[in-house]
Amino acid sequence: MTASLTASTGATRDLERVVTGYLDHLTVERGLAENTIGSYRRDLRRYLGYLAAAGVRTLGEIAESDVAGFLAALRSGDDDHPPLSATSAARAVVAVRGLHRFALLDGLVAGDVAAEVRPPTPARRLPKAVPVESVVALIEAAGTVEGPRGLRDRALLELLYGTGARISEAVGLAVDDVDRGQAVVRLAGKGGKERVVPVGSYALRAVEDYLVGARPALAAKGRGGVRGGRLFLNARGGPLSRQSAWSILRAAAERAGLAAELSPHTLRHSFATHLLDGGADVRVVQELLGHASVTTTQIYTLVTVDRLREVYATSHPRALV
Repeated sequence: MTASLTASTGATRDLERVVTGYLDHLTVERGLAENTIGSYRRDLRRYLGYLAAAGVRTLGEIAESDVAGFLAALRSGDDDHPPLSATSAARAVVAVRGLHRFALLDGLVAGDVAAEVRPPTPARRLPKAVPVESVVALIEAAGTVEGPRGLRDRALLELLYGTGARISEAVGLAVDDVDRGQAVVRLAGKGGKERVVPVGSYALRAVEDYLVGARPALAAKGRGGVRGGRLFLNARGGPLSRQSAWSILRAAAERAGLAAELSPHTLRHSFATHLLDGGADVRVVQELLGHASVTTTQIYTLVTVDRLREVYATSHPRALV
């Protein structure tokens, strides 16, 4: 089936045919998903409209300044289109760059005028951390649930915050992965890469309370028995799922009045941010989080710099303008 372009932009048939040929190439030879093709079609239709308005009628007339001008138009918007975010504009520029590269490889032009026009870099999303007192309120709220579940929920959140583990890593823990004598936990991260992380006294005490006062009752309802198996169990005695762990976190947040601030990674983000605020080296935090590259960890340093700037602005007598 041909990935045709229905143009209502006034662009010439020459440009329409090139775009249609490019979309066919993406559909048939590259096998891109239908939604992706649809996005490229919309982006390229807008590109043709921009070129037509600029008086560009053939492929050979397009200059690098036209491609750069199109990017600027995407970011600024016009009467018919709101300004695009960096992410959306980058997708459109990728479509245009692909079109011009296709035209070059197909022998339709002598050079690639879009090669030097770089897509905008999306702003880095800073991780959301909550203050220490909010973490304490969250953990306390988790422990208010009556029965074995309260001990389990508190142990889960204490361990998440105490180790910086991902929720998937925490629910995947076996009982033997927590070495209470050495005060460490063995976590299986992405790609099965294991790391050993220290565990603080609060988390160890909560896990001990759970193992003694709650897990036997939960395990008795399942088939795995009390000894061995997964550390965290659900009400039926089976392994606690990631979705259930997130529900536990969300329910505790609601009881603590923190629902709007929480995400599945909030405790992990808070763990990293609080360590750096306390003077920990970024390389140490990288190891604790299990990041393959320190670049990933360094985004947390931006959070602490913002915090320092905020404190400075509100505390120093000559900081305010």
